Amino acid sequence: MAKSKAKFVCQNCGTSYAKWAGRCENCGEWNTLLEQEVPTEAEAKSALAKGAISGKKLAAVSINEIEPSDAGSRLKTGFPELDNVLGGGILLGGVALLAGQPGMGKSTILMQICATISNAGRKVLYVSGEESAGQVKMRAIRLGASSDQLHFASSSSANDIAKTIEEDGYDLVIVDSIQTLSMAEISSAPGTVSQVSNCGNLIIRAAKNSGTAVIIVGHVTKEGTLAGPKVLEHLVDVVLNFEGDRYGGFKTIRAVKNRFGSTNEVAIFEMASEGLVEVKNPSEALLSERQNTDGSIIMATIEGTRPLLVEIQALVNSTNFGYPKRTASGFDLNRLNLLIAVLEKRTKLKLQDKDIFINVVGGMKLNDSAADLAICMAIASAAAGRKLDDNLVVFGEVGLGGEIRSVIAPDRRIAEAKKLGFKNAIAPATVKDKFVLPVKDLRSALVKYMNNK
Repeated sequence: MAKSKAKFVCQNCGTSYAKWAGRCENCGEWNTLLEQEVPTEAEAKSALAKGAISGKKLAAVSINEIEPSDAGSRLKTGFPELDNVLGGGILLGGVALLAGQPGMGKSTILMQICATISNAGRKVLYVSGEESAGQVKMRAIRLGASSDQLHFASSSSANDIAKTIEEDGYDLVIVDSIQTLSMAEISSAPGTVSQVSNCGNLIIRAAKNSGTAVIIVGHVTKEGTLAGPKVLEHLVDVVLNFEGDRYGGFKTIRAVKNRFGSTNEVAIFEMASEGLVEVKNPSEALLSERQNTDGSIIMATIEGTRPLLVEIQALVNSTNFGYPKRTASGFDLNRLNLLIAVLEKRTKLKLQDKDIFINVVGGMKLNDSAADLAICMAIASAAAGRKLDDNLVVFGEVGLGGEIRSVIAPDRRIAEAKKLGFKNAIAPATVKDKFVLPVKDLRSALVKYMNNK
């Protein structure tokens, strides 16, 4: 009988190799390749034959005979903006994955959610594979979570957690975190591809069978992506990203996947002594300490469906080295280099011997193409020592030819600027509004409005 062959599978990314190697060529991790048996052709054929025989005919019914699930059975988190991100609250029977950098406040906000839901009379279980009962109790005291309906268990066994979800009738279960769990039937270490995918499958199946809402905490890699196999994101119903600066500034929660609602919403928080607090008027908070100097531009952006005014700061200095330094905080560095090239080519601004630093105030991260014009004007302002008028906001996308292109939701950006007392907006000429000072290209925008010393 032919012997089973072996393959070596990376436990970080799932890539397989015919031979063992110390380093995975796909993800770059060391010592993650483990040997796994590959069935022979005869074994594969035998398994295929058995599967064909053991299959049963599905009992299909007309779509009109199926009763819709109760979409109104949602648990309110106590944060209205977070409820909007989730599509109206946490859906019973739904599984959400919350991922974020260490120290961002994942455990804090989950304990606050547990406190709100348990105080409403719902039965809640917080399962931690990372912390002891004493540690979690200290956080609960600080955040005011003291309901008899809130239970705690410390376990890293996915088998035990799934059994508890199915049989104990909880309305909400928090699992902190998926990378610490393991199944007894799998020999690999917690956090590996096989453990994460199988533990996730087991917990999701238990949640669907029992109608329990489950929130799973996920770790992220140093690049900011979710650690473990991509299949975990496909399995869950909602994927939430917790972003921001863990040492200060605003923190945002946005849905990158949501089967029960929109992925265009965003919730903005700041950390206080009593835990995370929703920011009701982030534009006003972001601009409260602004000083109008050269290199400072107010930009109207969109976070999800919410308009925000943020300050963009630029600093331009002569370089002391042969290669100028370009640094961006809260903005894509590759996009910054492209905009600098457009500035040099289309406006004749000399920046090849300048160090350029860009900062988005408040720890915000801009993914909005409408930030292009504000970034260019901030750099030009800092380089020329000129400043923009106090009563102007800026938004617009910059093309490679220096043209100013239209952006999404200009009406909401304008409404936010009016609400905070600004007089005009420098925006693409395609926006038809008396509030707008239209510009067609980057050069005319700088010449016409960058004239204040």
